Amino acid sequence: MRISIKLKFSIFLAFLLLLTVFILSLLVLEGIKKNQTAQLERYFAQQAATANIYLLQSLMEESRKVPHTFLAAKGRDFAKRLELITGQSVVLYDQYGAVLSSNPGLTASDGIRKTLDLALRDKTAYLIENDSLYYFAPLRVGSGQVGVVRFYDSLADDQAFHDRIRQLFITIGASVFILSFILAYFYFNSFASGIMKLNGMVDQIRAGNLAPAVLRRKDEIGALSEGIRMMSRQIMKTMQDKDQEREKLALAVRKLSQLDQQQKQFIGNVTHEFKTPLTSIKSYLDLLEMYPDDDQLLETAKTNILGDTQRLYEMVEKVLQLSALEKYEFEFHKEKLDVRQQMRTVLDSLQGKMDKFGITAETELAEAYVEADKELLSIVLVNLLDNAIKYNKPRGRIFVKTALTDGRVVMEIADTGIGIPKEVSHKIFDPFYTVDRNRSREIGGTGLGLSLAKKYTESQGGSIALVHTDSAGTLFRLVFPAYGEPVS
Repeated sequence: MRISIKLKFSIFLAFLLLLTVFILSLLVLEGIKKNQTAQLERYFAQQAATANIYLLQSLMEESRKVPHTFLAAKGRDFAKRLELITGQSVVLYDQYGAVLSSNPGLTASDGIRKTLDLALRDKTAYLIENDSLYYFAPLRVGSGQVGVVRFYDSLADDQAFHDRIRQLFITIGASVFILSFILAYFYFNSFASGIMKLNGMVDQIRAGNLAPAVLRRKDEIGALSEGIRMMSRQIMKTMQDKDQEREKLALAVRKLSQLDQQQKQFIGNVTHEFKTPLTSIKSYLDLLEMYPDDDQLLETAKTNILGDTQRLYEMVEKVLQLSALEKYEFEFHKEKLDVRQQMRTVLDSLQGKMDKFGITAETELAEAYVEADKELLSIVLVNLLDNAIKYNKPRGRIFVKTALTDGRVVMEIADTGIGIPKEVSHKIFDPFYTVDRNRSREIGGTGLGLSLAKKYTESQGGSIALVHTDSAGTLFRLVFPAYGEPVS
C-alpha cells in the first residue's frame, strides 16, 4: 500500500515538533534541578564552615582545649547552639560515628550510615532520600578530624517548584505544538504538491510524452522540474545517437580483429623461435647418424644440443608465463613487501651466476615497502638482474639501488655491459626481440625476459623504463607506488 507524501510529511512534522518540545522541556527542567542542587551544595558548604569556626571558638573558651573531651561532655549543647546559628536541624557524631546529639525526627537508614562512613573518612557527602536532604561534613581541629556534623533540609518546596514548571511546560508546549503544526502543515503542503506534480511529469514521460510542462517555481523543485525536462530531451538525443553507437561497435569489432592479428603474429613468432633451435638439434642428430664414430663431433653436438634444449625450455616456460598473465590476472596475491629484502633475496639466488662470470654487485638499498605479488616481483627482478649478468663485460659490475621518493618506491639496476643501440632501444620490451641473436643463442637469451618484466610490472601498478644505455652500460628503472599510497 502506497502512503501519500502529504501524510508522511504530516507524521514526520508532528513527530519532529513533539521531539523538540520534549527535549527542550527536559533540558530546562534538568537545568533547574542542577541549579537547585548547586545552590544547596554552596549553602551547606557555608554551614559546614560555620560549624567548624564555631567549634574552634567554643574550644577557645574552655579551660581544657581537648576537642574529644569537649564534644563528649558538651556535644548536645554545642549542637543546639549550632542549630540556632545555622537555622538547620543538626546531628553531631564523634570520630567513631557515635551520636553525640540526636533529633527524634530523624532515623538512621542504610543510606545515612553509608554516607556517614564517607564523612568519617574526612570527606564531605550528602544523601537525598524522598524529599529530604542529609548533608554530612567533617569537623576538624587543625589538621585532624574530631567528628562529623549532619544537617537536614526538606526538599518539598524545591520539588513543588519543579512540578509547577513541568506543568507549565506541558501546557505551553501543547499550545506551541498545535500552532506550529498548523502553520508548518500549510507550508510543507506546497512542497508536497510540487512533488506530486513532478510525479505526474514522470508519468507523462513514461507514456511517451517527452516534452512535459515545467513547474514555475524558484526553488529546488522547480530546478528538478527543469532537470526532468532536460532529461527527456537527452533521451530523445540518445535515441538519435544510436547510429553513432553502431559505428563505435563496428570500431570495437575492428580492434578485436587487430588483436586477433597480433595474436596470430605472436604465434608465428613463437613458432619461428622454436623452429630455430629444433632445426639445430635435428641437424646435429643427422650428423651423428652419418658420423657416429666422430668423437669431436659428438662433444660439439652434445654442447650445442644442450644449449638449444635449455633455450627451448626457457622459451616454453616464459611463453607459459605470458599466457598465464593474460588469462589469470585475478589470481594475483598482493601483499606488503619489503623491497630491500626482496632485492637481497634475488641477488643471493644469482650469486653463483655472478661468481661464474666474475661479476661484482654494489648495492645501495633503502628501506621501502610496496603492495605487490611477491612471485611476480621476484620474476621482474630476476629477469633484469639476469640480463645485467649475461650482457655484462667480463669482471664487470652491477649497481642496484632502492629509494623512497615522494610516495614512490624507485628501484634502479645498472650494469657495465655492452649496452643497447639507441636505434633499437624502443623494441627491447617486444616479445622475442633480441639485439644480437647470435649472442642471445650463445648465452641462452629468449627475448622474452624484458617483455615479461614489463607486463608483470604494469600489472602490479608500476612502470619500467630504460633510462640510459651506451657502450659503458645500461640502466633500468622500476617505479611502484609506496605501500599505502593510491595506485595512479
